[in-house]
Amino acid sequence: MLDKNVFVRDTLRLVTSEIKRFEVDTRQEPSDDDIISILKRMAKQRKDSIQQYKDGGRPDLEEIEQNELDLLDKYLPQALNGDALKDALQDIISENNFSGMQDMGNVMKELRSRHPNAEMSEASSMVKNLLS
Repeated sequence: MLDKNVFVRDTLRLVTSEIKRFEVDTRQEPSDDDIISILKRMAKQRKDSIQQYKDGGRPDLEEIEQNELDLLDKYLPQALNGDALKDALQDIISENNFSGMQDMGNVMKELRSRHPNAEMSEASSMVKNLLS
């Protein structure tokens, strides 16, 4: 607020309002995991909006959503993606002797328990490639 950065102020107010909504809905103080899940949900909403604005030819609104997503990413823990994600998936598959597409759910469940900050949409496509 002191920097007079209206965009950052408004985006952080959105975050605090979501946290307060969680408090009211659940009648409990949010834990760190709850706040991370709120931030992840907000980031996912921004990603969906960015794609819709791209498809709709609205670069002005796309840029606003992208800026909000970049700001939210600063507050999220570093997600497991890319080569590190592929290595983790290969370890899970080899350790548990998963072989076919019928094991995809088990691989994703194991990944979620070992690496809760993994990028699940990217992991899903990698698992399909590794198991097929």
